[in-house]
Amino acid sequence: MKDFKNKTAVITGAANGIGLELAREASKRGMNVVMSDIAEKDLEKAFDEIKKINENVIKVITDVTVYEDMEKLAKISTEKFGSVDLFFNNAGVVVPGPIWEIPNNDIDYIMKSNVYSIAYGLKVFIPLMTKQNTPAHIINTASVAGLLSSPGMPTYHMTKFANVGLSESVNYQLQAAGSKIKMSVFCPGFIQTDLHHCDERRPERFRIDENNPYYSSQTYKDGLERAEQVIVTGIPIEGIGKKVFEAIENEKFYILTHPQYEPVIGLRVKNILENTNPDISIFKK
Repeated sequence: MKDFKNKTAVITGAANGIGLELAREASKRGMNVVMSDIAEKDLEKAFDEIKKINENVIKVITDVTVYEDMEKLAKISTEKFGSVDLFFNNAGVVVPGPIWEIPNNDIDYIMKSNVYSIAYGLKVFIPLMTKQNTPAHIINTASVAGLLSSPGMPTYHMTKFANVGLSESVNYQLQAAGSKIKMSVFCPGFIQTDLHHCDERRPERFRIDENNPYYSSQTYKDGLERAEQVIVTGIPIEGIGKKVFEAIENEKFYILTHPQYEPVIGLRVKNILENTNPDISIFKK
């Protein structure tokens, strides 16, 4: 896809970070924009910003962990703008901590937010785009954490590996079907976003139980500090939207932002092919 003017972009997780940056870039390119998020106040603020540069923008409160909400998002988008040309399956969260210590509720929360939401988005928007029978593009936001492993945030790695695998497999299916829908999987490294504040936007059923001793533990506090540190020291978010749109123009499947991680990705593949065990020492250099 080369021409974006007057076409429609639907963006989940649009109230902050990458989603908001994508809304800015889509607006610069003359697109109709549907901004979707669960954080009502944040979405209102983000919507007000985009509305100043783009009259053709709407906002939809959406809990992407609920399939019916994803259906509602598609319905409102098509009722307003007629079609969906770009779908940014972007919303996601982070949960730090060792897998043997974090509450099961946290596992459910990150799986629903980072995996089920991606599957729901594909299940809803692929049939819609197929019926349109026009060129379209789906971009799943994963992470470089879906291409390499580290000792940090194992549940985050778990969900992002799932995202990448799902994206690759569905992309093959679309190719086999001769579909006009193209796909990309966006695998950024650390970017200066608001991701470390995602707990403030948890759906009620995944809310933190203040009576659970884990949430007052040093493990939990240390995990939050590490998550904040790597995000606030990440690369600036400016220009990320442009990079993603250029990848769409060039029909690139893998979209990466941090070349410095490529040797670590390569080492993981090398370990697999050479039957070599992963070695923690690479993270101590």
